[in-house]
Amino acid sequence: MKTKINTLDALTFDNRFVRELPVDLEIKNETRQVMGACYSNVLPTPVREPRTVAFAKEVADLLNLSEDVCESEDFAQVFAGNRLAKGMEAYATCYGGHQFGEWAGQLGDGRAINLGEVVNHQKQYWTLQLKGAGKTPYSRRSDGLAVLRSSVREFLCSEAMHHLGVPTTRALSLVLTGEHVVRDMFYDGNPQHEQGAVVCRVAPSFTRFGHFQIFAARDDLTLLKQFVDFTIRTDFPELGEPSTAVYLKWFAEVCRRTADMIVHWQRVGFVHGVMNTDNMSILGLTIDYGPYGWLENFDLDWTPNTTDADIGRYRFGKQARMASWNLAQLANAIIPLIQQIKPLQAILDEHYIQNFRNAWSKMMAEKLGLPDIQETDEALIYDLVALLQTVETDMTLFFRQLAKVDMSQIEFDISPLEDIYYSPEQLDETYEHSRLEWLKRYQQRLHQSEITEAERCKRMNATNPIYVPRNYLVQLAIDAAEQGDFSEIHKLLDVFRSPYDEKSNLAKYAAKRPDWAKERAGCSMLSCSS
Repeated sequence: MKTKINTLDALTFDNRFVRELPVDLEIKNETRQVMGACYSNVLPTPVREPRTVAFAKEVADLLNLSEDVCESEDFAQVFAGNRLAKGMEAYATCYGGHQFGEWAGQLGDGRAINLGEVVNHQKQYWTLQLKGAGKTPYSRRSDGLAVLRSSVREFLCSEAMHHLGVPTTRALSLVLTGEHVVRDMFYDGNPQHEQGAVVCRVAPSFTRFGHFQIFAARDDLTLLKQFVDFTIRTDFPELGEPSTAVYLKWFAEVCRRTADMIVHWQRVGFVHGVMNTDNMSILGLTIDYGPYGWLENFDLDWTPNTTDADIGRYRFGKQARMASWNLAQLANAIIPLIQQIKPLQAILDEHYIQNFRNAWSKMMAEKLGLPDIQETDEALIYDLVALLQTVETDMTLFFRQLAKVDMSQIEFDISPLEDIYYSPEQLDETYEHSRLEWLKRYQQRLHQSEITEAERCKRMNATNPIYVPRNYLVQLAIDAAEQGDFSEIHKLLDVFRSPYDEKSNLAKYAAKRPDWAKERAGCSMLSCSS
């Protein structure tokens, strides 16, 4: 086994993106339409006083970086954007997208700057990307910067999602810049000076659906084909050399990965908040942690995004449908390469829609500790979904506490379910009767499966987390960080490393939302502003 790297200049870069794809020939870093190119060379904006707040040791391990280098001054300088390490080539990419269902034209990396592709000791490729490192040609009316509150949210949630088993981009570091950034959080005419920060994101690739859409929309079929072929060769080499048949295999794989990701979102109660096509990863990774949120009370209609509050396009219960819509837009973009619509529609139906339905049912059965899925389980599952919406029930706690109800007894004790409701006064006789009837059906189903109570509990606790980045927990960490106390960021990062293992000394991190957080900004609502 090779030793850890003790200097950032010793990282090995193989920057295939900039080597193999066409560059923007205009060198001025000014907002414009970038034509005939996949990316623009652009340097991060230097900052006054970079300071590393936190780094994820697991991501450092992926890059073979030692803890010493992650704690060094040079690490802060590089991952704030003040210096490019040897082999880094900074660039921002061009893409388009549909935003809230409307074609928005060119979007691009408006506040993300890629540093290149690291090849680790295991020969894996990892792209490094700074979020909040300054203006690019794609910044439109923005400054390309990010603030501490949004950066804390992205850093913590990226790593929490990974440990929850949800496909996601990763976060290496959170660095303060020593600069102040002006933001109007809710676009209501109340701008504030906030602390600036930069997150280094890490993923095999940051390619989005919108990368293909922009070239299709511009009828630049040569560049569309070049980008699709490049993506298949670098990110999906197992599919073979690009051809019409391989394009279809590639689309099917993207559909499968997307279905898998959305099922995981639904499993843990994650709401992305802004599922525009430019925020959809071609690798089926959760990407762009903006106005995301976690279900507290189980509510299919909940969205954390104030921009989407009236329409609810991206609400929890609609995420699967919106992923299908987004995949259809990707299919539309690659039709010119295939010149047939029917095969793409058939793939979408089979590899996304049907795969999602099957995987969702299997996932829900696993949340209930069932060793298999039967046709009759559909009614049991859907009736539970309806029951959970009848009163304000904490989703995370419901499934964890349900595992503690001994279903082997004829008269089971439901006291473990007592403290999972946000409005206990809603627990009237009608609800309690419905809950009891459902529990009896669930008990009967368990008896049919002949699963032991110990095995059921083990299966449920392996699927249902006890510690998730509850909105108010992350906001408390942000509140402390804005006062210079970063200890809660480190504590949460540690708690989220073992989200399925309940520990008595961590009870406060599993507690349901307190009343003060129900309507507080950052805990119950967010905007796209950061």
